[in-house]
Amino acid sequence: MPVPQIVIVGRPNVGKSSLFNWLAGTKIAIVDDQPGITRDRLTHLMCHEDKFFELVDTGGMGFNDADNLTKHIEDQITVAIESANLILFVLDTRSGLLPMDQEVAKRLRLVKVPVVCLANKADAESLDSMAEEFHRLGFGAPIKVSTQQNRNRGIVLNRIIDNIPEHDGTEEESPDAEPEMKVAIVGRRNVGKSTFVNTLAHAERMIVSEVPGTTRDSVDVRFELDGKAFIAIDTPGLRKGKSQRDIDFYGTHRAQRSIRRADVVLLFHDCTERIGKVDKQLCDYIVGQYKPVILVVNKWDNLAGSMPTEKWVNYLHDTYRTVRYAPIAFITAKTGKNVKALLNHSQMLFKQARQRVGTGELNRMLRDAVKRKAPPLYKNRRPKIYYATQVGTQPPTIVLFCSQPAAIDAMYQRYLLNQFRDHLEFDEVPIKLYLRRRSASDSRDDIGSEALADA
Repeated sequence: MPVPQIVIVGRPNVGKSSLFNWLAGTKIAIVDDQPGITRDRLTHLMCHEDKFFELVDTGGMGFNDADNLTKHIEDQITVAIESANLILFVLDTRSGLLPMDQEVAKRLRLVKVPVVCLANKADAESLDSMAEEFHRLGFGAPIKVSTQQNRNRGIVLNRIIDNIPEHDGTEEESPDAEPEMKVAIVGRRNVGKSTFVNTLAHAERMIVSEVPGTTRDSVDVRFELDGKAFIAIDTPGLRKGKSQRDIDFYGTHRAQRSIRRADVVLLFHDCTERIGKVDKQLCDYIVGQYKPVILVVNKWDNLAGSMPTEKWVNYLHDTYRTVRYAPIAFITAKTGKNVKALLNHSQMLFKQARQRVGTGELNRMLRDAVKRKAPPLYKNRRPKIYYATQVGTQPPTIVLFCSQPAAIDAMYQRYLLNQFRDHLEFDEVPIKLYLRRRSASDSRDDIGSEALADA
């Protein structure tokens, strides 16, 4: 189960970023009276009552950005809402219920996750009566909060915990409960994506049926291979195009949405063509969404043995340096060559991404990694690594508790990620790594003390 996402939304200037910083307990988001400061999503990993979740800040809904970034801001809000397990709808007690608040509420009534109203800027109980009109929005009684007066923070955190789904530890172990894998097939035009889907439909020992897709997506196709069901999400071929009126602009957004919906992504290439800008942009988006990906080289029969596979492997590794862990498949979709092997490998990645490693095994591996290579000195002191825990799956999410998170640089983080892949069951999937300072009350053992002493 992925780390739960708690998304903060509302119109501009209701105090979303202040509330984000207040709940996080640290200043992360920029707070300013000028509307529109927050444009991209901001995330922060939190833990309350031993439960982890990601707090997500978003831009103001309904804001017309002066730099023509309104569409970008709205896209970021949409992505956040689609991934939410709980939405915190922030309102301004002092301003009262405004038409834009009602527009936001109208949009939130369409979502399928709980929505909690927060009546912000209720700095004193004498203002509570002003928040009563928020009942009309239909999301229950609002929680009166004040970031300035530190009012009711504990109540908000407890409400969040109440809405976080429980993990019973059986998700990865029960074959009967194994969900259907969703595979997104993406790439430029004419790389053979539709041919691949058509081949699936006629492949031996496969059952195919059409199932309704989600909003704005084409019809998904369900297959069954050797008793395992999965859904193929075909996407439109992409080419360069900047105009928002161009059909390719909307094709890009459909492809991105399909990537977000997918469990595994197949990034298709034509072996007779060079990798282009669109391919790199797709790969960057896949990486940003932490999706397992297989780099697929299609139409391999066209080279008829004239090029060794190693040459394309090196080409892909040199081009996509951020996904060197990703497997590479050489297929011919038209004839079905290696198609079944590709799908079997996709199932392996799906299983890896849902794998959960025990804390003992994880920390034994971490202790050995630190012993082999200690963190570099930071301001003439070597940071300590205390312990690690896995807090989520899809992607595997690991929290590293240390003395100084800022002292663990990007290069050492990459070293640890590579160690996780080499020694755990995450060798071909992305891993999300968080660094947190260990609290003073945390008495759990230091895995790195002996290792660091030896180093």
